[in-house]
Amino acid sequence: MGDPIAIGAFLAFLLGTYVVGSWIEHRHYRTIRQREQRWRRLPVVTFRQVPAGWRVEDSGLVTGNVVISVDYFKRVLAGLRALVGGPVKSYELLLDRARREALLRLKQEAMQGGFHAVINVRLETSRLANARGGEGVAGVEVLAFGTGLKLSQPPA
Repeated sequence: MGDPIAIGAFLAFLLGTYVVGSWIEHRHYRTIRQREQRWRRLPVVTFRQVPAGWRVEDSGLVTGNVVISVDYFKRVLAGLRALVGGPVKSYELLLDRARREALLRLKQEAMQGGFHAVINVRLETSRLANARGGEGVAGVEVLAFGTGLKLSQPPA
């Protein structure tokens, strides 16, 4: 009798983590889309050279950093997916959110620093391991960095 109760409790726990994790993820995506709209006019590019026609008055390092964890339900699904192979959608979404959030934080820092554009943008990603001997993924860290430019005439 204890086993069906334990299985039921585990399944209820999984369902709860799925519902809460999905709600948090959807809410985060909504804020990401809103901020992407707000800051879409700030050029953030991977060019190493300043584009022709831009007259630079000042420059500086600009960064954006985020750490996003994986909810328990997605961790279980990823473990099951590892048994059979193939793409792990839950981690793909996690990385997408982390990259977009890091770039938005970079843009926010650029705006606060009075920069009109950011060039030579790079992304660095690192995996955060579980406490259990470094096995699995607890989350990811994404660092976005580039050179902020103050221009004599901001791009249109």
